[in-house]
Amino acid sequence: MPASGPRHDVARRRWHIHNVLQARGPDPGDGDTERDNMTAFQAEMLPEDLGQALMVGRVWRAAPVDGPAVVAVRGGRLVDITRHAATVADLFEHERDQLLAIVREAEGEDLGPAAALVEAAAAGQAGALRLLAPCDLQAIKACGVTFAVSLLERVIEEQAKGDPARASALRQQLQASIGGNLSEIAPGSEAALRLKAELQERGLWSQYMEVGIGPDAEVFTKSQPMSAVGHGADVGLHPSSHWNNPEPEIVLAVNSRAEVVGATLGNDVNLRDIEGRSALLLGKAKDNNGSCAIGPFIRLFDAGFGIDTLRQLELRMLIEGADDGFALEGSSRMREISRDPLDLVAQTCGAHHQYPDGFMLFLGTMFSPIKDRDAAGGGFTHHAGDRVSISTPSLGTLVNRVQRSDRIAPWTFGVRALYRNLARRGLAAAADVRSA
Repeated sequence: MPASGPRHDVARRRWHIHNVLQARGPDPGDGDTERDNMTAFQAEMLPEDLGQALMVGRVWRAAPVDGPAVVAVRGGRLVDITRHAATVADLFEHERDQLLAIVREAEGEDLGPAAALVEAAAAGQAGALRLLAPCDLQAIKACGVTFAVSLLERVIEEQAKGDPARASALRQQLQASIGGNLSEIAPGSEAALRLKAELQERGLWSQYMEVGIGPDAEVFTKSQPMSAVGHGADVGLHPSSHWNNPEPEIVLAVNSRAEVVGATLGNDVNLRDIEGRSALLLGKAKDNNGSCAIGPFIRLFDAGFGIDTLRQLELRMLIEGADDGFALEGSSRMREISRDPLDLVAQTCGAHHQYPDGFMLFLGTMFSPIKDRDAAGGGFTHHAGDRVSISTPSLGTLVNRVQRSDRIAPWTFGVRALYRNLARRGLAAAADVRSA
């Protein structure tokens, strides 16, 4: 596919719509005219069952509001429900039935169609509304090495010491040495322990193998509360990185009681060279300005969408180069995850660790791009201006463009700024449902 730009919009939309239709399967002929009459744009950017999807997000409203607003998406329209819950974190503290009732029924100002906002955001157009990441006060955590494919690539990074030129040869050596299908081995199982002993004896054991097939998952802090960027925003690469990639992931929204309330899409921007030099550089590799994208909206769990739906989702991704016509498609299938999503939640939060403001949890990815871009054997790395689209029919599409982290807008609106803004607008009382 050609590089991004106005004249390539039709090709890009066809790619997204193809993915939606492929995942949906044959038309069941059920007479669902609302679904059948969806615009092509809604098919690619918003959930395929938009009329039934119950979603929550955040937007920045221009003056006189001049601040963030919590919005519900009802029947494809945005409704400002900030006076009922000043933050998304507080909204998610309500008991499930009350949460769903607020999002479905609470009175609020109609801000227009969601499709118009996500279209403008994807095109980089500014307006009176700007789409933000759909989370705010929550901690942002991530799980690593939860798919067999990504496990192999992490071991390659480690042994290549951050040098992409060595990756291809190492990949062949490891596949020949390890053999078998790692995805068939349950983490922490007797089979996993036997494999560990065998690999240790052969000098092939790795710290990534430990978290990939051992009893304990890798759970790390991806980014800070309020720092995630949303749909349409630039994502940032540390300026010293020369081997990096996007990571398309499902992101769970979890409240302080460790209850999963919904899910969304995320890009866990990854710097392979920096982490490959040393696992102790994980913070530098993962947490930079604009290195965490989440959105467009959080879809709440209800009778029609839940954890079992999520376990079967397939994420698709398209990378389009702005400067070289490069294109790369990939996918990540949740049915191939090695640890159940609820096990990852339990390993993150419980008697051993609490999150009083809730947390967002990236579940990991099986996508590890190895297609050569700049030189034979050099593998993939981003160029400035790359457009990354991550999609699945039940959650829509997250679109971001890639730049250096020191050349995008700095992060300035944190927790203190949020509460000053809410106080100025007389919304501080709505910012903690637990005090009611």
